[in-house]
Amino acid sequence: MMPMTINFHNQTKQNIVETKKLIRTIFKPIKQKKNMQIIFVDNEGIKEINKAYRKKDVPTDVISFPNDDPIDTSLGDIFISLEQAFIQAELYGHTYEREVGFLAVHGYLHLLGYDHHTELEEKEMIALQEQILENANLKRG
Repeated sequence: MMPMTINFHNQTKQNIVETKKLIRTIFKPIKQKKNMQIIFVDNEGIKEINKAYRKKDVPTDVISFPNDDPIDTSLGDIFISLEQAFIQAELYGHTYEREVGFLAVHGYLHLLGYDHHTELEEKEMIALQEQILENANLKRG
């Protein structure tokens, strides 16, 4: 099986060449028949999505929309606010690369059906996230 195909869409003014390379490196070891879309937005863009779909009128960092069609070749769409990623990287004291990587992996796991509504679900999801990020040398801190 081949590495997963990731289709990128940039709705920001930022240059995403390095960000795309980073995300492709993170997901290279993951074998997946289906592809996914990652759409980069700014805080205003993700705020509109958050308001429309989650009834929360605030920016967030990542929102995933799983594809429920079993015949389709896409797992779904992940919207990442690059603006929020910069803010959170500084806030949490780690690199922008670590933050964007975390958000991409977090969104991917949501596409696969993982969630964090309970403590047990959260532990499982965090463990998987950390394993994928550590494999890409994107450790915490």
